[in-house]
Amino acid sequence: MSKRDYYEVLGVSKGVDKKELKRAYRKIAMKFHPDRNPDDPEADAKFKEATEAYEVLGDDEKRAAYDQYGHAGVDGQAGGGFGGGSGNFSDIFGDVFGDIFGGGGRGGRGGPQRGSDLRYTLELSLEEAVRGVEKKIRVPTLTTCDVCDGSGAKEGSQPKTCSTCHGQGQVRMQQGFFSVQQTCPTCRGQGTIIEDPCNSCHGRGVKEETKTLSVKIPAGVDTGDRIRLSGEGEAGAMGGPAGDLYVQVSVREHELFHRDGRNLYCDVPISIVDAALGGELEVPTLDGRVKLKIPAETQSGKLFRLRGKGVVPVRGGSAGDLLCRVQVETPVNLTKEQKELLQQFQASLNGEKGGDKHSPQKKSWFEGVKRFFEEM
Repeated sequence: MSKRDYYEVLGVSKGVDKKELKRAYRKIAMKFHPDRNPDDPEADAKFKEATEAYEVLGDDEKRAAYDQYGHAGVDGQAGGGFGGGSGNFSDIFGDVFGDIFGGGGRGGRGGPQRGSDLRYTLELSLEEAVRGVEKKIRVPTLTTCDVCDGSGAKEGSQPKTCSTCHGQGQVRMQQGFFSVQQTCPTCRGQGTIIEDPCNSCHGRGVKEETKTLSVKIPAGVDTGDRIRLSGEGEAGAMGGPAGDLYVQVSVREHELFHRDGRNLYCDVPISIVDAALGGELEVPTLDGRVKLKIPAETQSGKLFRLRGKGVVPVRGGSAGDLLCRVQVETPVNLTKEQKELLQQFQASLNGEKGGDKHSPQKKSWFEGVKRFFEEM
């Protein structure tokens, strides 16, 4: 069965440049890749046909032979040849799709590579985290050199294809019956040589800079939440795409409130008198002050719930509650007269018949202690 013209397979003209050729192959390969078309023999055949065509037309020597002699000039070379620096299928696929899959194929060829992701820990107050805020941050990073546009070559020049590996980044050495693949010693795996490096970045294609970014923090975030800033990470090598910046939220401890999910907790100290007789207190919320009524005979540790005074979660939903935990304070720095009054008050409680009714927790605790020792 005769083969189709390689230019026709890739849908390009005979004078197409390498950049347009690569784009055409990538489009076809993405469409007919076996992973996207499982159990489809026709798609698999088209994928292999396009890969064979790109392997020939993407290599200067093979393309010249094909243009002069047609398929006869390259028969036996397409589809996985090992000679003279030409690549096998994995080298080709890694070259075309390296920016998607994080670098070259298994051959390890250099060229454009995606930059590293960065992480920045942003510390916020509780109020900022609950209400949302816009923050400016300064991030040290690698950015694309604006002089050479990331190529690493001086303005007016371009990196040249390595003559040793013909741009593959690797060479094959024949040792007896074995073919050994190794990194090209000339270009160190990059596939290109920069003969005249950029004076600004010295051939690296990137420069170290500190950039200022404005970050919008949505309302309701909490410690551990991350905000992704696409393309704000380190610049890619050799003109590759930049990585991402992940802003990690850390909320500082608050003087009054403790957050647990959508709820807030607050400890409220009250006097013995307010706890025994009841009263009304002003307590803080993130929206201002509110009145909290303390009923008579309130015990230390009792929780009072103020509905809707908590946090609206960052992923939506209703606001949580503010739970006020009362802590009954023992008076300190008493005068002699105050101590005598307390002793008289204690005596009046003990002198009553059934005086234990004034201390229900004390009575139940001692009963529990008694049962504990009886069961030992």
